[in-house]
Amino acid sequence: MRGPLNPQPVIVVVMGVSGSGKTTAAALLAAALGCRFQEGDNLHPPANVEKMHCGTPLTDADRMPWLRRIAEEIDGWRAHGCSGVLTCSALKRSYRDIVIGDRPEVTLVYLKGSHDLIRRRMAARRGHFMPATLLDSQFGTLQEPTADEHPIVVDVGGTPDDIVADIVSRLEQRHAGHR
Repeated sequence: MRGPLNPQPVIVVVMGVSGSGKTTAAALLAAALGCRFQEGDNLHPPANVEKMHCGTPLTDADRMPWLRRIAEEIDGWRAHGCSGVLTCSALKRSYRDIVIGDRPEVTLVYLKGSHDLIRRRMAARRGHFMPATLLDSQFGTLQEPTADEHPIVVDVGGTPDDIVADIVSRLEQRHAGHR
């Protein structure tokens, strides 16, 4: 997407509850856009990972250092004029205000799916630190993005390739409208 017709970097935060497909979609999206990819979960402090692994939901205080690290990553990309795709559950508006805030060049993509679909996906995956037992907590915390956040909302019922094709198409439409 970045090139002679669109010289501005493209930065995307892919959000959703655990099991919505953030990592898969974001990695494919970064490859499609030819830009950097950052798995937001890798920026969690070790204490957070341990809490989640043990089935303990994180508190807002637990999340603050993680959210600040994500914002710092985005600001680093912005400072260097880089494009990138980053995952972050970003379940609450207050979290998105930290991660995206007054960064108009950052696009929020919300991967939306039903509780049943995501529970089935979580039950099928192996080796992830987030147990399926925390899904209710995730949905309980979730504040879906509102229109003033200008999210791209994508249903996760399709294949990863279909989801990414939809995101790319909608990003292209947005950037065509900003020229």
